[in-house]
Amino acid sequence: MKKKSLGLICAGLLVLGQAGMAQAALVDRGGGMIYDNLLDVTWLQDANYAQTSGYDVDGKMNWNDATAWVAGLTYGGYSDWRLPTANPINGSSYSYGLSYAGTTDYGYNIGAPGTLYAGSTANELAHMFFTSLGNIAYRATNGSYPQPGYGLSNVDLFTNLQAAAYWTGSDYGTGAAATTAAWNFNNNSGYQNAVYKSSTEDYVWVVRSGDVALAPVPLPAAVWLFGTALAGLGLFGRNKRRG
Repeated sequence: MKKKSLGLICAGLLVLGQAGMAQAALVDRGGGMIYDNLLDVTWLQDANYAQTSGYDVDGKMNWNDATAWVAGLTYGGYSDWRLPTANPINGSSYSYGLSYAGTTDYGYNIGAPGTLYAGSTANELAHMFFTSLGNIAYRATNGSYPQPGYGLSNVDLFTNLQAAAYWTGSDYGTGAAATTAAWNFNNNSGYQNAVYKSSTEDYVWVVRSGDVALAPVPLPAAVWLFGTALAGLGLFGRNKRRG
């Protein structure tokens, strides 16, 4: 009986573990908010809310207008929304040389699978594109192009996610460069570049640090089944002893 009980418990733990993995990365919290448990941030489900809310005709705006809009935005009871960050991929300082292999902050495949910094959480938009959504850059790490299936082929739980460039909240460089340019990330090519803050060709996708709790999240079915199995196992054991 003990061996059978241990086997059932191990099988149940395996199911529970698989259920946990199935819930990883992106979790719909309801109310138009998606929690990213790898970055520990909450994204607005509508990736072009500036347009759909009626704030802007197409959702594209310059960097100063974008930061001002986000700073004044209250959504879901939260007012601490911001632009995504693009911190140095190497963890210390920006590298400005062009790279196809994701080894610098300028170029393709930043944090993409198989690269030096695969899965890095330093760059939130790149992490979303390559890791959470599993999309592919226009250029391969060796520079060849186009890669089959490149672009925004998967948007998962999000709506109005544009196959185009989005602003980050990170300045490009220091000094004068920081006042005139910022990093942006292109969701069509998987490419990060620096553009003048006066450009009006970039979209805005807002995010906030941490999780939100609108309502209790239902337990996955596998977790419920595991609990039921354990309860049944206990009942069986009591009946066995009585017999």
